[in-house]
Amino acid sequence: MKQKPAVSPSPAWREAAIEVDFEGGIIRRISRDWALIAAGDGGDYNAMTASWGALGYLWERPIAICFVRPQRFTRGFTDANDLFSITFFGADVKAKVHKIFGGESGRDIDKASKAEVTPIVFKEGAIGFEEAAETIVCKKIYFDDFNPANFLDSAIEKLYPQQDYHRFYIGQIVKFYQKKE
Repeated sequence: MKQKPAVSPSPAWREAAIEVDFEGGIIRRISRDWALIAAGDGGDYNAMTASWGALGYLWERPIAICFVRPQRFTRGFTDANDLFSITFFGADVKAKVHKIFGGESGRDIDKASKAEVTPIVFKEGAIGFEEAAETIVCKKIYFDDFNPANFLDSAIEKLYPQQDYHRFYIGQIVKFYQKKE
């Protein structure tokens, strides 16, 4: 299903320095607050809820890592595009957004319309959402699929009863945007 077309961000969005302005414990932000991973362009994109991820420094650059299972509709968009984004929402909208973007498929519905959020395209070409609080824009620099032969803790395999191992994408953080009202 084609998603609602994206528009330009409002003037409330500003470039920020991720090293200084990204606040809060990253483990809590990703595992408990969750985010959306989005890829595509303003006319054809998809996004999904994510509760796994990482931010750090690798290969002499700031990076973000996201994980996408093979059956997720977002996977094709992430494979096909050079950019992906990681977007965080405030408490006022995140429950509804995450329920729809995590529980529904973009193959079947326009998730942005159903969640009542407005897709936007940042100047780099990455997708975000006007109602969000922060968006990290990443340029893919590496990807790979988890190999179960390399799991050193047997409990990890239990997370994959269908053997649908995640593909992970390492993206160089090229921009960090915060919305300031």
